[in-house]
Amino acid sequence: VQLQAYGGGLVQAGGCLRLSCAIAGGTMFRYTVGWFRQAPGKEREFVVGITSTSGGNVPYYADSVKDRFTISRDNVRNTVYLQMNSLKPEDTAVFYCAASYRNLRPRQEADMDYWGQGTLVTVSS
Repeated sequence: VQLQAYGGGLVQAGGCLRLSCAIAGGTMFRYTVGWFRQAPGKEREFVVGITSTSGGNVPYYADSVKDRFTISRDNVRNTVYLQMNSLKPEDTAVFYCAASYRNLRPRQEADMDYWGQGTLVTVSS
């Protein structure tokens, strides 16, 4: 199973961006998919996740993004999307998508089974 995250870029504060996470060698609906981010000089942190289709496609969010970010999945396209609105400079980070067999809303890196490469999001003030 390979994951590919893309869609990062440079955006002004208050703007929006949509990230995509595509899967190869597997079917997206089987996995809980999470987005994590790592800001410069900081540890990687959980941002948002969505449980597998059998787990109800339940989204769950970190408090810092709860009212601004939305996660969704398109099982036909085998892709999970992260819509980010009202972006702030502190959202600047490399964003990673990851997949897990667990449906208990995993938020820890150790709970994720597969990782994609990161995509850089830069929010200018």
